[in-house]
Amino acid sequence: MDTAEEGRIYKCLFTGSVSSLLTLPLDMLSTDNLLADCLQGCFVVTCTLCAFISLVWLREQIVHGGAPIWLEHAAPPFNAAGHHQNEAPAGGNGAENVAPDQPANPPAENAVVGENPAAQDDQAEEEEEENEEEDDAGGEDAADANNGAQDDMNWNALEWDRAAEELTWERMLGLDGSLVFLEHVFWVVSLNTLFILVFAFCPYHIGHFSLVGLGFEEHVQASHFEGLITTIVGYILLAITLIICHGLATLVKFHRSRRLLGVCYIVVKVSLLVVVEIGVFPLICGWWLDICSLEMFDATLKDRELSFQSAPGTTMFLHWLVGMVYVFYFASFILLLREVLRPGVLWFLRNLNDPDFNPVQEMIHLPIYRHLRRFILSVIVFGSIVLLMLWLPIRIIKSLLPNFLPYNVMLYSDAPVSELSLELLLLQVVLPALLEQGHTRQWLKGLVRAWTVTAGYLLDLHSYLLGDQEENENSANQQANNNQHARNNNALPVVGEGLHAAHQAILQQGGPVGFQPYRRPPHFPLRIFLLIVFMCITLLIASLICLTLPVFAGRWLMSFWTGTAKIHELYTAACGLYVCWLTIRAVTVLVAWMPQGRRVIFQKVKEWSLMIMKTVIVAVLLAGVVPLLLGLLFELVIVAPLRVPLDQTPLFYPWQDWALGVLHAKIIAAITLMGPQWWLKTVIEQVYANGIRNIDLQYIIRKLAAPVISVLLLSLCVPYVIASGVVPLLGVTAEMQNLVHRRIYPFLLMVVVLMGILSFQVRQFKRLYEHIKNDKYLVGQRLVNYERKSGKQGTSPPPPQSSQE
Repeated sequence: MDTAEEGRIYKCLFTGSVSSLLTLPLDMLSTDNLLADCLQGCFVVTCTLCAFISLVWLREQIVHGGAPIWLEHAAPPFNAAGHHQNEAPAGGNGAENVAPDQPANPPAENAVVGENPAAQDDQAEEEEEENEEEDDAGGEDAADANNGAQDDMNWNALEWDRAAEELTWERMLGLDGSLVFLEHVFWVVSLNTLFILVFAFCPYHIGHFSLVGLGFEEHVQASHFEGLITTIVGYILLAITLIICHGLATLVKFHRSRRLLGVCYIVVKVSLLVVVEIGVFPLICGWWLDICSLEMFDATLKDRELSFQSAPGTTMFLHWLVGMVYVFYFASFILLLREVLRPGVLWFLRNLNDPDFNPVQEMIHLPIYRHLRRFILSVIVFGSIVLLMLWLPIRIIKSLLPNFLPYNVMLYSDAPVSELSLELLLLQVVLPALLEQGHTRQWLKGLVRAWTVTAGYLLDLHSYLLGDQEENENSANQQANNNQHARNNNALPVVGEGLHAAHQAILQQGGPVGFQPYRRPPHFPLRIFLLIVFMCITLLIASLICLTLPVFAGRWLMSFWTGTAKIHELYTAACGLYVCWLTIRAVTVLVAWMPQGRRVIFQKVKEWSLMIMKTVIVAVLLAGVVPLLLGLLFELVIVAPLRVPLDQTPLFYPWQDWALGVLHAKIIAAITLMGPQWWLKTVIEQVYANGIRNIDLQYIIRKLAAPVISVLLLSLCVPYVIASGVVPLLGVTAEMQNLVHRRIYPFLLMVVVLMGILSFQVRQFKRLYEHIKNDKYLVGQRLVNYERKSGKQGTSPPPPQSSQE
C-alpha cells in the first residue's frame, strides 16, 4: 500500500488540476488500478532512494575531497575560473576525453612531454592568487567554514549503531505487537512526498512556465519527451538562479546562506553533468552513427523519422545503447594504445587507468565552461572518427562494388531457418566464442605495435612513438627517483587539513606519472602531420576490410546452406567473422609450430586430433543432445499448453527447440554455479577447471552427460508412457485421453515443484524446532577430545563424547 500511495501522490502532483488535490485522500484509499499504482509507486520509491543515496555520496565527496575554492572563500563561482588553470581535466562522456587545455606544440628536444608543461608558472601564479584571497578573506568567513567542517565531523557512530540495532524487521513490519511501523510508514510517505515535491515537481513546473513564456511549448511536445526536457530546463534555470543568489549572498556577506546556495548549485551542476555525459553524449554518438550509415542499409532520414514517431522510447534507447557501445570500445582501444605507445604520446587524452582520476571531484571543482568546451571537442573528435571509418568507406564501397551494398536487414518468411533460432545461435554460441578468446586482443595489440614500428622508422619517429630502448632502465630509475622526490615534496598534509589538502595536491600535479624522454627529429611538426595522415589512411583501409571481408565470406558460406534465400546480414557477418578468426588462429598455431620440426608437428597434430575428437563427442552430448531434450521439455511443459488449444495438434520444430534449449542450458548452468554446493555444481566446476586441453571424456560422460540425459529422458518418457499406455487401459473417453496427454507434463511439473516446496518447508520446520528446543532447554555444550579405544582398554568404559544438560 505504501508504494500505491506514492504512485497516487506522484499522479496528483503532475496532473496539474485542483480537483486531484481535493480528492487525494479518497484516491489513496481507493482500490481502483491498485496493481498499476503499486508498480508506479515502486519505480518512484526506487528513484527516490537512488537519488537520496547519490546525494549522500556526493556530500561525502565534498566533505572528504574538499569543496571548491569559490565555496570556501567569498568569490562567486563564475569568477573562480582562474583558480583551476592547473587542475586535471575531467574524463567525461564515458571515454577518455580530449583535454583542450593542453599545449598545442610539444616541448623542445629531449624534454618531458607532460599534460601541462607550464605547470610551474601556473602554480606560482595560482599560489599568489590564493595568498591574496586568503589575505582578503574575512575572519568571520574562516570561522564559519571551520564551524561547518566541525559540524560535519561531530557525529557519533555509536548512536547510529544503537539505533540500527533497535530497528529490526519485526519492528518495522509490526510483527512485534507494537504500532511503531505505522510511524515508519507515515515518515516514509512524508519524506518521499517531500522528495518528489522538491526534486521533481518544482523543477518541472519551473521549466514548464519558462517554456510556455518563451513560446517553445509546441517544439517540446513534438519531441515526445516533454516531461524529461521540461525538467532538465527547470534544473538549468534553477542552477542559474542559484549562481545569482550565491553572488548576492556573497555581496551582502550572508555566509551561511552563501554556503548553502553553493552546495545546492554543486548538486544541480553535478547532476546535469552526469546527465550530459552519460545520457546526451552517447545519444549524440548513436544518432550520428545511424545517420552516417544510412546508405549502408538503403534507408533515409524519413524512415528514421517514421520509426521515431512510431516508437520514440525504443528508438532513443537503441541509439543510446549503440552510442554507449561505440564510446566503450573507443575507450578500450585507447587503453590498448597506451600499452604500446611511449608514455607521454597521448598527453591530450585523459588516462582512465590513472589512480588519481576522479571524475566526480573534477565535476565539483572545474567550472562549467571547461566542461562545455571539453564536451564540444569530444563531440567533434568522435564525430570525425565516425566520418572517417564509416561514412567514407561506405561511399568508397558503393563506388567500387555497386552490388555489394546495401546490407540485407529485413526478415523474410521464405527463409528455411527461423530468424529467432539464428539470433539465439549468434548470441549464445558465436559471439561468446569470439569475445571470450584473449587471442583477439593480443592480435590487435601486435598489429598496432607493428604499425607503430613501421610508421616510426618511415617517418623517423621511433623515439617519439616507442621511446629509446637503451634508455628504458635509466628512465625507470629516473622515474623512481622522481616519484620519491615528488613524495618528499608533496608531503602528507597537516593534521588539520585532512583529505581536502591531499586532493588539492593531486589536482595541482603537473604532467603524467609515467614518462619517457624522446629524441626530436628535424621538421617535427611536418612529420607529426604525415603521421596523422598515415593513421587516417590505415584506419580507412582497416574499416574497408572489416565492412567487406566478413560479410562476403559469410554470404558465400551461407549460400551452401540457404541457397538463394536472403539472410539477415548480422548472421552472415557473424559467420564470416568467425571463419576468419578460425583461419587466423590456425595460421598462427602452424607458424608457432614450424620452428619445432616435423616430428613435433606430427605429435602436436596427433594430440590436437585426439583432443578435437573428444571435444566433438562432448559437444554432441552437452551442446546437442542436452539442449534438444531441454528445449523439447520446455515446449511440452510451458509453450504448448499456453499457445495451442486442446482441439489443435501442436507442431514441434527441433531446430527451434534446440536453439531455445541452448539458452535454457546456459541459464541453468549459471544458476547452478551461483547456487549452493551440490553434485551438479561440483561436476560443472571440475569440467570447467580441466578445460579443453585436459578434457576428461570418461569423467564428463559418467558424471555429467549420463545423469543429465537420463533425467531429461525420464522427464519426457514417463509422462508419455502414462498418457499413451496406462490411461487408455482405464477405459476413459477420447476427450479425456487428449486432455491427459496435453496436460500431464505441466501437471507433473506442478507436482514436482510442490513436493520440492514441501520438503524444503519440512527441513526448515525441523531446523526451527531444533532452534526452539535449544533456546528453551539447552544449558551448555562441552567439547571433549576424541580418543580411539585400544585393545587393552576394551573393557574400560568409553569416555564421554559430549554432554548437554
